[in-house]
Amino acid sequence: MESGVLDIIIGKGPSARTIQLELPAFTLIAATTQVSGISSPLRSRFSGGTFRLEYYSEDEIRDILLRSAKILGVEIEDEALDEIAKRSRFTPRTANFLLKRCRDFAQVHKNKLDRETTKQALELLDIDNAGLNRNDREILEAVTEKFNGGPVGLKTLAAAISEEQSTIENVHEPYLMQLGLLERTPRGRVATARAYEHLGLEVPKRLQKQE
Repeated sequence: MESGVLDIIIGKGPSARTIQLELPAFTLIAATTQVSGISSPLRSRFSGGTFRLEYYSEDEIRDILLRSAKILGVEIEDEALDEIAKRSRFTPRTANFLLKRCRDFAQVHKNKLDRETTKQALELLDIDNAGLNRNDREILEAVTEKFNGGPVGLKTLAAAISEEQSTIENVHEPYLMQLGLLERTPRGRVATARAYEHLGLEVPKRLQKQE
């Protein structure tokens, strides 16, 4: 990267020789979800800059949905866009998936894609106002009801809802934690007051005091 050459080894053993290829000037762009997995010398050579990608905002997701609707040739009302955007988990791929399913629902029932039709389609997909699906809610319900709000270990939680530990840890927990519904502690997973409120349950006094 620094010298602008590529060394290629030809052959093996004592007869091996090296050919050095001159490389034209280039820009290297790399992306990773595990920065700690990159060696320090390699990280230091990205002199142009190191940046962190953040989740999209609801307004940005809404703009993406509006563009996608035009590409799909779908007429959608503003309130319907808002409904999909707030349930998209801040992810364009998820937002576009929901848009297509809402479009399908509207076409089957021969309805216009308004807020009411969109809500019906999302309810059919079992996605609530916060973008949680059935599995997300099962995790919260297990922690709040079966384990009295926690703490509960990952292995025990996985057994309680018949789900793989890696799926809970890598698929569901990040979004639940981002919304402030679940916390990871040294002793295990703990439901927050916001989790009880989202599920329509009474918030325990110990969490009310923290509030």
